[in-house]
Amino acid sequence: MVKMIIPNVKVCFIILSLVGIVSCQLSSDFYSTTCPDALLTIKNEVESAVSTEARMGASLLRLQFHDCFVQGCDGSVLLDDTSSFTGEKTAGPNAGSLRGFNVIDTIKSKVEALCPRVVSCADIVAIAARDSVVALGGPSWIVQLGRRDSTTASFNSANTDLPGPDSDLSDLITAFSNKGFTTKEMVALSGSHTIGQGSCRFFRDRIYNEDNIDSEFATSLQANCPTSGGDDNLSPIDTTTPTTFDNSYYKNLQNQKGLFHSDQVLFNDGSTDSDVDEYSSDASSFATDFANAMVKMGSISPLTGASGEIRTDCKFVN
Repeated sequence: MVKMIIPNVKVCFIILSLVGIVSCQLSSDFYSTTCPDALLTIKNEVESAVSTEARMGASLLRLQFHDCFVQGCDGSVLLDDTSSFTGEKTAGPNAGSLRGFNVIDTIKSKVEALCPRVVSCADIVAIAARDSVVALGGPSWIVQLGRRDSTTASFNSANTDLPGPDSDLSDLITAFSNKGFTTKEMVALSGSHTIGQGSCRFFRDRIYNEDNIDSEFATSLQANCPTSGGDDNLSPIDTTTPTTFDNSYYKNLQNQKGLFHSDQVLFNDGSTDSDVDEYSSDASSFATDFANAMVKMGSISPLTGASGEIRTDCKFVN
């Protein structure tokens, strides 16, 4: 092996063959010399956005899920439509509900001013997700860096690969297994619903038609989510501590107070009940497993080396 410097990319290893193959790995210190102030800049912007609107922390965390589950962690979720492809923003799981693009754009402009065409949008999404969780009292983890940005997006994959709020347990297990996660890791990642809010249209059927729901909880939600109209009315996913990243989400499930159908199926006399019990009683176990699963999330099919690009604007291909 020999080492080679690729512009805007850290050292990669070239495997010599008939055709040179670039094999690059993510690293925690990827920008230590090329943009040493990048991580602090991102952290400051995330903290500012979350202090202004706590819900933004959940939105930035969700951005990473929706990015990595479609084509891998490549920033494709940020791209607007072009003449050559339809972006992912208008896909069913994203349209009208995925948020935080403006925060990512602000961060990108600040980082570009520090070090032009060095820090990828995909890495900004990953760092912002971690910093959002920390800002709301949750665990931290080391974000591996060095992703590059895709030059295309997949509307169709966004519609098929992302589990929805009406998913059954088998649907969730399959969707996460397809991305390399165990069932327990899926339960841990579902704990991201300890923050954020949901729109009425995504839980209306549950609060009016399902029976594995606390009656007082259902009644309280119906006041803000009528049988028709009010589709965009919001309710906290975790009504106990809606702006704190903790394990209350799992305690709510034990009391049949999951907001979405896809929440309550995790605790409904099924195979994942024991995992919910564990995380409900052991906050540190949840924090550790969630952080580890997020590191794994960030390693889903990243573009590295000479693949992809470093966008100057996260909405557009250069």
